[in-house]
Amino acid sequence: MNKIEKLVYDTVKGNPKIKIAIRNLYQSFFDILPNKKDYSINEIDAKENHFFGFHDVSPFSHDSSKVLANKLTIPLHMPTRGDILEIGYFPFDGKMGDFVKVGETLAWNYHKGSRLQWLGKNSLIYNNASGDKLISTVYDLSTNTEKSLSFPMDSVSACGNYAATFSYGRLERLMPGYGYAVYDDDSFNDIKIPDNTGLFLGDVNTDTKEMLVSLKELTEIGTLTPEYEDCHHFVTHTLFSPDGRYISFLHRWADVSYTNKRHSRLLTIDLETRKCHVAPTNDMVSHYVWNHKNQIIAYCRTGNIDSHVLFEEPTLQKHKRVAYPRLNSDGHQSFITDDSFVTDTYPDKYRMANLYSVDCNTDEVVLLARLNSFKRFQSQNFKHWCCDLHPRMDPSGEYICFDSVHTGKRALCVMKISK
Repeated sequence: MNKIEKLVYDTVKGNPKIKIAIRNLYQSFFDILPNKKDYSINEIDAKENHFFGFHDVSPFSHDSSKVLANKLTIPLHMPTRGDILEIGYFPFDGKMGDFVKVGETLAWNYHKGSRLQWLGKNSLIYNNASGDKLISTVYDLSTNTEKSLSFPMDSVSACGNYAATFSYGRLERLMPGYGYAVYDDDSFNDIKIPDNTGLFLGDVNTDTKEMLVSLKELTEIGTLTPEYEDCHHFVTHTLFSPDGRYISFLHRWADVSYTNKRHSRLLTIDLETRKCHVAPTNDMVSHYVWNHKNQIIAYCRTGNIDSHVLFEEPTLQKHKRVAYPRLNSDGHQSFITDDSFVTDTYPDKYRMANLYSVDCNTDEVVLLARLNSFKRFQSQNFKHWCCDLHPRMDPSGEYICFDSVHTGKRALCVMKISK
């Protein structure tokens, strides 16, 4: 954002209705201009009608020989009961080969897909539905067999034994487009702060789960905004630390009459001590990921400034601002190395979305791509189908995978990031 755009954003960011209206009006003026030309540092390999979803887990296998993908079977509309998403992968050797289908799911959305991800080295896991019940499916590529777990998951540990989970029905009620609209899973949606749902730890081997912390207990940890008692609370965006000791997550609350205005904070829970740690943020955390030093990069508000912030240890108390004010708008991160990451931006006034690499030590920012994000893919009221780039790195730090609509269709893309 330029200085004027940043000033306007800071003025209206507390009122989502006004912010969205100004954004739409502002972009509409520039819609009369010709589309700008796409730019990328290297050639983009794009597979249309495929996508992956969120930025916080990588679709690349441990040896980078496969790239997980979801394949669309419907035109652009919100998923309804019976709309199938195909699950599979692309063989990869610098270019993606032909799609290999391994299954189907009825539990998916455009933002986070089916939460498809690797479970250890040879298996993958994704959310699914059986009748009216949400489940997850584990597929073993070495034996071509599958099994079901009795609960959906959000993220899994590096060892492949554990999954973090919460109520997707509650998430969909309070953050539409991120859960699964036609299913419920003990969401207790009529209760603002229930004590019988919250963050759960699932055991993949025994198909059991236990509650780690309830929503009621979360309201008793740290300081919340004054209106928290009048809001409905929920958990989302979970991740295991690379060493498996911690689970990070977002605790959010919103008024059900207008869920676009959400309050957020970032926490970690130590699985050895079961103690929760709260990041010292000011009511806003949007996106984050871990590196292998057990550090977290998050886009959040600290000191009343919105920026990328590196939390330097799992208790979240030591932190530093990164690449500000060069990067002053929200983005989705993925670490290249422990000291550098990629991030995207939302479409600007020209409906162009950017991909950057960022050095945490020097604050250097390098443009990797600048791509069209056409208006037809902009989310509308109750139609949450936008396509964020959601960059994700491969284990070597050489290739980036992202979702894009710059070809005119939703596509899964891979690009080498070095010249």
